[in-house]
Amino acid sequence: MRETAVEHVESWLDSFSEAAKGAGNLPWLRRLREDAFARFCETGFPTTRDEDWRFTNVSAIARTTFRPAGAAKVTAAEIAPYRVDGVAAQIVFVNGRFAPELSQLNRLPKGVTVASLRERMESHPQELEQHLGRYADIRRDPFCALNTAFLSDGAYVHVARGVVVEAPVYLLYLSTEESTPAMTHPRNLIVADDESQVSVIEDYASVGRESVVLSNAVTELIAGESATAQHYLIEREHLKAFNVQTLRIQQGRSANVASHSLLLGGGLVRNNVHPVLAGEGGECLINGLFLGTGRQHLDNYMHVEHASPHCGSRQFYNGILDQQAHGVFHGRIVVHKDAQKTDAKQTNRNLLLSDDAQIDTKPQLEIYADDVKCTHGATIGQIEENALFYLRSRGLSEAEARKLLLLAFAEECVERMHSAVAKELMERLIREHLLFLEQAPRVPSGPRITERAVEEVG
Repeated sequence: MRETAVEHVESWLDSFSEAAKGAGNLPWLRRLREDAFARFCETGFPTTRDEDWRFTNVSAIARTTFRPAGAAKVTAAEIAPYRVDGVAAQIVFVNGRFAPELSQLNRLPKGVTVASLRERMESHPQELEQHLGRYADIRRDPFCALNTAFLSDGAYVHVARGVVVEAPVYLLYLSTEESTPAMTHPRNLIVADDESQVSVIEDYASVGRESVVLSNAVTELIAGESATAQHYLIEREHLKAFNVQTLRIQQGRSANVASHSLLLGGGLVRNNVHPVLAGEGGECLINGLFLGTGRQHLDNYMHVEHASPHCGSRQFYNGILDQQAHGVFHGRIVVHKDAQKTDAKQTNRNLLLSDDAQIDTKPQLEIYADDVKCTHGATIGQIEENALFYLRSRGLSEAEARKLLLLAFAEECVERMHSAVAKELMERLIREHLLFLEQAPRVPSGPRITERAVEEVG
């Protein structure tokens, strides 16, 4: 046991004890929570000595005493900017709690269930037991263990065999202003049965003034044989927010799954994507864009496991960093012994818009099969002066030319998205954020968010 990793665990005991009182009477769920908390107590928070966390210091989270976020009301006017046209359903959570009065669940096709996880556990516990907690790795990831220990509510999406959901399902998580550091642990379960098709948008945002909050979310996505699933993550919380996301994907035979991420907000953000291609002939796309400014820290950790033969995976991540922002891309492809004929590719491209911006990139291959085709690569650069000069020579101002080039760079990721609704939403948010980057005041030199947050809330 490493003292540096576990020294801040005791402050979580009271919160867990309180949460356990409302854990319900399901023995399997109680055991799941207790096992996860025991694991968290054993390992504590990760440190930069852990290889998977070497570029991200989470001491600001470890040193802060978080309490469960309180119940809060969000008005129709406050949620209006987050309404999305053309979705099959919109389910809203405020401070981690299902808000039925803000949700729209009446346009779902037959064979599709979208509900609060808490309510579904009460009404159909046997339906969730076969999947919930079966795939998320509490042994490897302390934040996943912490989420499982505090598992309370989130979204449940189930698509029956052969059902095609044309429009995406939209999951909206809103955090509100809190007087003391607050935490939520959203848990989502998405099950796409054999030969079904579904798209899910998962969106994290803030309302009200900035306050210190921790959103530690875990999503388990199970794609059955020949199923097609698209998952879209949007992170746009305010700059005092800590956000840790884990997407665990389990793919059956010939399943086709895509993960698309857009990281815009948050002071310290960690985005984990862990697909396991467990069935032969599966295909997986991991596609993402992160835009950082100020002293934001945006960490993307990809862990792709090829466990069966004749599977393909593609990773494409682009980063745009300005001022003193720090980006991380750590992509790991593991090809197991039986995964012959694997075809995997990993690419990370980054633009640094200032001398103080920083990127740590680590593409990584771990191959135990001998008949595979795997490649990886990373680039770090600045806006090309020749392209900038060409656009300015055509009458554009320098600001207009820079914005056009950045949009083209970001558009590479958007073009890989299939849902028209998700693409339109992502494009709008990217344009708005690039305008914000252009107009944002320059941040003076100083400690990054991981250190500054400790001073603010410690």
